[in-house]
Amino acid sequence: MLWAGNAVVGRIAQDLIAPITLNFLRWVIAFLVLLPLGWKIFRPGSGLWKKRVRYAVLGLCGIGVYNGLQYLALHTSTPINVTLVGASMPVWMLLVGALFFGATVRKFQILGALLSILGVLIVLSHGNWQQVLAFRFVAGDLYMLVATLVWTFYSWLLIQPVDAPELRANWATFLLAQMAYGVVWSGLFAGIEQGLGVNTFVWGWPLFFILLYVSLGPAIVAFRCWGAGVQIVGPAIAGFFNNLTPLFAAVMSAAFLGETPQLYHGAAFLLIVCGIVLSARVSGRTRSPAGR
Repeated sequence: MLWAGNAVVGRIAQDLIAPITLNFLRWVIAFLVLLPLGWKIFRPGSGLWKKRVRYAVLGLCGIGVYNGLQYLALHTSTPINVTLVGASMPVWMLLVGALFFGATVRKFQILGALLSILGVLIVLSHGNWQQVLAFRFVAGDLYMLVATLVWTFYSWLLIQPVDAPELRANWATFLLAQMAYGVVWSGLFAGIEQGLGVNTFVWGWPLFFILLYVSLGPAIVAFRCWGAGVQIVGPAIAGFFNNLTPLFAAVMSAAFLGETPQLYHGAAFLLIVCGIVLSARVSGRTRSPAGR
């Protein structure tokens, strides 16, 4: 729900602030909020420096690239389309897990992933299969596809058992360690954006509340929930539940942007829900008692 709101708010903010700059300021604020809870990880000799390559990659993928590309996508695509393109995540989760992390892929997961990607194709084609055959994409949809692939690698890297104990002391230190490098990456990308002349910035109460929301909700709370969920059920199962995002985005877009969902959106939603049901069936059969 929080990430669906992030897509809607990102669309509203397109005339107020440049997309990559929005991502940078979002994480600066989130970093400052969490700093009092985990400042000890910045001491010399901390695991933050010993595991700097791991956390630099996590910060690049999860904070610097994924969110920046999502805001950039919203400049040429709608929140419903962006979140539905993100519904291809189960496919990437299964492929990347099997190819790079030795994960086992089950038949129900494959079927659920196919249903999800079918839902994506429906919304991209606006229900007209001739557009699928023509293979046309809006620029924002392509940005979101790349962002989804990057997020997939980020999610699998989260569960790799190579962390220093002090960085896993609590959720705040773990997230702050990623932000420490992620803020640097997003700042670098924002500087490039400004250098290219994309410097939209209209300060006022609307932008203030936008920054407050995206910093506290989608950044801190949603990242914390995603990290905890991935640790419990694994990235492959978690990827299916990410497909709930379009359901919330459609409702929010109708309420705040006047972008009423069409009939083909309903068909896509149905396929996504079926994919979630199948993934839950796999989860129930394979999860250990400790996991439950």
